[in-house]
Amino acid sequence: MAHVIGIDIGGTFTDAFAADETGRVAGVKTPSTPPDFSQGFLAVLDELAAALETDTRSLLADTDYIVHGTTSTLNALVTGDVATVGFLTTRGHADSISIMNLEGRYAGLGADEVQDMVRTNKPAALVPPQLIREIDERVDHKGAVVVPLDEEGARRAVRELVDAGAQAIAVSLLWSFRNPAHEQRVGEIIAEEAAGLYVALSSDVSPRIREYARSATTIMNTQVGPRLRDYLQPLEAELRARGFSGSLLVMQGSGGCVDSGAAPARAITTIGSVLTGGVVGCMRLAGELGHRNVISTDMGGTTFLAGLVVDGEPVSTTSTVLNQYQLSVPMVDVHTIGAGGGAIAWLDAGHNLRVGPRSAGARPGPACYGEGGTEPTVTDVDLLLGIINPDNFLGGRKKLSRELAEEAVRTHIAEPLGMSMDDAAAAVYAIQNAQTADLVRKVVVTSGQDPRDFVLYAFGGAAPMHCASYAADLEIGEVVVPLGPTAAVFSAYGLAASDIVLTAELSSPTNFPPPPETFNAAFGQLRRELDAQLSEQGLKFASVGYRNEADIRYTMQLAEVETPVPSEELDEAGLETVGAAFGELYERLYGKGAGFSEAGLQLITYRTRAVGGLSIRPRLAEVPPAEGDPRPTSSRRVFLDPRHGWQDAAIYDYRDLAAGHELKGPAVVEAPTTTVALPEGCVGRVDHLGNLVIRYTQA
Repeated sequence: MAHVIGIDIGGTFTDAFAADETGRVAGVKTPSTPPDFSQGFLAVLDELAAALETDTRSLLADTDYIVHGTTSTLNALVTGDVATVGFLTTRGHADSISIMNLEGRYAGLGADEVQDMVRTNKPAALVPPQLIREIDERVDHKGAVVVPLDEEGARRAVRELVDAGAQAIAVSLLWSFRNPAHEQRVGEIIAEEAAGLYVALSSDVSPRIREYARSATTIMNTQVGPRLRDYLQPLEAELRARGFSGSLLVMQGSGGCVDSGAAPARAITTIGSVLTGGVVGCMRLAGELGHRNVISTDMGGTTFLAGLVVDGEPVSTTSTVLNQYQLSVPMVDVHTIGAGGGAIAWLDAGHNLRVGPRSAGARPGPACYGEGGTEPTVTDVDLLLGIINPDNFLGGRKKLSRELAEEAVRTHIAEPLGMSMDDAAAAVYAIQNAQTADLVRKVVVTSGQDPRDFVLYAFGGAAPMHCASYAADLEIGEVVVPLGPTAAVFSAYGLAASDIVLTAELSSPTNFPPPPETFNAAFGQLRRELDAQLSEQGLKFASVGYRNEADIRYTMQLAEVETPVPSEELDEAGLETVGAAFGELYERLYGKGAGFSEAGLQLITYRTRAVGGLSIRPRLAEVPPAEGDPRPTSSRRVFLDPRHGWQDAAIYDYRDLAAGHELKGPAVVEAPTTTVALPEGCVGRVDHLGNLVIRYTQA
């Protein structure tokens, strides 16, 4: 029976989800294995096979494709473990990567940080001067060749970079997105002079206007491309040796996957792969439940992630900032803070209590793990507040030590602040919930939305313990906790439920509206590019669809808005409709009257996304209807809400629950891979798919 598998590697746990054509599903999680995360990948396959009552070789032989969310590229950029890159650019433009278009000092910083001139600095240039070479060539803004490429000079520059220690070469020539001929020829010259060397061309990686961001994106792609290649190739070889004959796919930050053979060429698109699986999972589950607007919240061992699904589609962004560098790649807009279950509680110099962003990670982990950790974490606090059962963590596979958790909280928090153990734990719990609520509020409001118009989904090992609290802070009326086999491996479910997604772009700044024939020809060119890329994936698609959009702005303004464009060819009336849609989106984002329509409009970039639907779509089986009222397995004292303090709560085993069962807070639901907290005033109802739907019935 054909299977599809999703494997999501996080900083603390590696999650796996499998589904077959009959609707049979399974989900498991195991500790991640830094620094060699591939060992955790292989170990979780063994666990998954056991959960499906088969052996790993048989499971792999029956698997059509594995979709992998990998941390390898993001970890490489964050830690600096990247390839040594040589950079080739147009004569006279070597300094652009260090000047950074004046963006480097403030990119990715908040308003208060930007104004602190003394403490803000540009990051170091991505490439040192000794690894940069200029070559003679020039293409103008219309794509015409003004200065022919000096091929001999290019060859000499390549040899010099290799001799200087370059392990890979990035090429970003001026206006190459309008005419890539010179870049393509330089790529051929590099292959002739240094066969096998990793090469990235800006016209392939980021064919978009704005020199610095395009060059930075290409360089960072070149830094991590060899690392991704060196991670995937031995992993795929090991899978083949174990009997896997299907396709290994890699998740991208854009919300879809790509064949592992093609992934290293555009490695920068995978930096958000571990962040987007949950949002895709929310989109799929929301389609089953009839929810159009969803807030995705994923709290694992290391981070808390928040993203949005609006009108049934993930909210995306055309650029992002990493380490204060601008990246011009489309990505699902996911925001993260270091506030997972392993987030460490600590006191700053002023004896103020802080939670995160530093994490205990998988090793040594929270103090209660008993594996060497001594600092208090959110997981330790959840244990001390009675939310986590120390004998039932990960379904009883791991025993937790209350004594070690107490020692950590007492030594680092309670005694230094002169607080009781209970008050110290409650304070950490309150701060954790407040900062997660703040992130969700920021994500929703800055997208021009109101949190009260959304359903909140909470998943990952830790989010269900906190979601009722941060949802109440935001006045969100309904929370869905995906349970059953997806409970704490929901991101892996999202990976398994994803499609192939490819993006093509064409920057061609012009006044809007352009002539209809120009507009339609641009999208036609992008579609042809994507058709060729889809055929290279080597997969049979159940369906293929295309989504067009254009980046439009008011003339002489900076804020560009990704505006949907109908897939059919448009006439002048159709273009007027696109312009009106831009105006509506602009007002939603920036406020009524913010736009200056009299200035006119400019179209900056055309963009098309191709979605290749994969053959197996995981289906979540319906659970049996309830017969009678739910019965708790026990009760214990818990602290779920500062307004009510310590209370006796009913404890339920999720495996005893059925569709239609209702639970009233205070209560705790224990599932094999997560725990759900229901404060007083909440009612949780099990729906037809086994999810727990939480609503507040009173303040």
